[in-house]
Amino acid sequence: MKKLMLGNEAVARGLFEAGCKVVSSYPGTPSTEITEYAAKYDEIYCEWAPNEKVGLEVAFGASLAGARSACCMKHVGLNVAADPLFTMSYTGVNGGLVICVADDPGMHSSQNEQDSRHYAEAAKLPMLEPSDSFEAKEFAKLAFELSEEYDTPVLLRICTRIAHSQSAVEICEPDAKELKEYIKNPKKYIMAPANAIGRHPIVEERQKKLAEYANTSPLNKVEYADSELGIITSGTCYQYVKEVFGDSVSVLKLGMVNPLPKELILDFASKVKRLVVIEELDPYIENFCKSIGLTPDGKNILPVCGEFSQSLIARALGADEKKYQMVDQMPIRPPVMCAGCPHRGLFYALSKKKITVLGDIGCYTLGTAAPLSAIDSVLCMGASVSGVHGFNKARGEASEKKTVAVIGDSTFMHSGMTGLANIAYNGTNSTVIIVDNSITGMTGHQQNPTTGYNIKGDPATKIDLEALCHALGIRRVRVVDPYNLKETEATIMEEIEADEPSVIISRRPCALLKYVKSNPPLHVDNDKCRSCKACMKIGCPAISMKDGKAKIDDTLCVGCDVCKQLCAFDAIGGEK
Repeated sequence: MKKLMLGNEAVARGLFEAGCKVVSSYPGTPSTEITEYAAKYDEIYCEWAPNEKVGLEVAFGASLAGARSACCMKHVGLNVAADPLFTMSYTGVNGGLVICVADDPGMHSSQNEQDSRHYAEAAKLPMLEPSDSFEAKEFAKLAFELSEEYDTPVLLRICTRIAHSQSAVEICEPDAKELKEYIKNPKKYIMAPANAIGRHPIVEERQKKLAEYANTSPLNKVEYADSELGIITSGTCYQYVKEVFGDSVSVLKLGMVNPLPKELILDFASKVKRLVVIEELDPYIENFCKSIGLTPDGKNILPVCGEFSQSLIARALGADEKKYQMVDQMPIRPPVMCAGCPHRGLFYALSKKKITVLGDIGCYTLGTAAPLSAIDSVLCMGASVSGVHGFNKARGEASEKKTVAVIGDSTFMHSGMTGLANIAYNGTNSTVIIVDNSITGMTGHQQNPTTGYNIKGDPATKIDLEALCHALGIRRVRVVDPYNLKETEATIMEEIEADEPSVIISRRPCALLKYVKSNPPLHVDNDKCRSCKACMKIGCPAISMKDGKAKIDDTLCVGCDVCKQLCAFDAIGGEK
């Protein structure tokens, strides 16, 4: 039986069919749905871990116990998991271990365009890269086989287009995999220096064997056609190449991108007059080709930045561009916080008081957008808390009175706690604002350790943020409702004036949560409206100006009353 599947769903199906028993991940677009789909299979234990490092260590523990396991993350999440990743290359595995990583060329939902293939090379781990949903499932299954055969974790790399596009997948019965026996083996699994020294040569020997496998692996396939042009490519770019050229050019499609197949590449290159490498982001394959004596075209004709397309490749290689029907005057839709978003009131207060804000990764990052323009810096998960300490250490006491960090509840659990401990331990009078919207909002409403529910929605331990902050050494912990502008503003000003570190928890559930019941929509009394546009300062998508008067879209408004608090003329109310 065949089924149309998203790439992420297909990866999850591959984990299931391969007999995977444990999946531990942290949500991050474009990888999130892999774990969500895997959780639909009762045979797989799935969980949201506090961060990617924890998730990978959980997967390693399951592998050590003899189970096939997996961990899924986006490209920047692999940075967080890099510590165990590199050492796991030395220990190897017991049960098969697959690490799914989703890159984001074009930065559709990411802060950089990191190319995860470099991690495979640096950590000396095999990496597979599917080009559609069918391969996503099959490669996930094969990754477990390679993991156990070569005693290594295996990286499975997809990207946004593969993760979120659909193609046909063949549905198969799952393998009945029993737990492998666990045998205590200190020299293999205890990476003290004396043991690690002995494991490094094993890793190098494994690399040689994997390189030999790559030359004959069905993962890498040659499609010979015309000898004038030969293209080496992988992943999404293979689909673009086929759409532009069809079967008119020779193609070496690489499904295994580390180690790369030296002999296969040399043989392919010898049979074509012009060699071109087409790959998104870094010249990873191209540099390898050059290292073995070839002179391909690549980044000299194709960009190193951004996502590719059929048209881009056609232009670069002088092929005919397909004609597409263009739609004129498409409306511009910049990302904005939703109507009723609890973060809006907080950021309005911060912006009004001209407070320097070190922001973090989450939907609250949208506080950077006009008209609020409330955030000064966004770096990575947890960096706001660590960063505000450094900022205040550098600029002194005056800075402490006008600078805060803003971080989400899930992000705080991910990597904000250690930064807060640092503030308490090393002493700045820094103020940290935790925006607690009772969910992991940015990636689509996943549970986290502060919500009281697990990945399946079952009741789970709920971490008390107030108690946790106290335990980390913070005495001043306040809770505010961001819908109450006066309370929020007053609390912020009190805490930044305090002569010790403090935490403000801005608590209000995300307006999009199913259990959150909205209030009746607000309306504008045109007779009272003075067209001052004060209500426009919060950037709510439900509010606009029409014929010189404020107008509220009652299909969007959730009756949060934030705009009503800004109107000095009592023009905004609950009844028409």
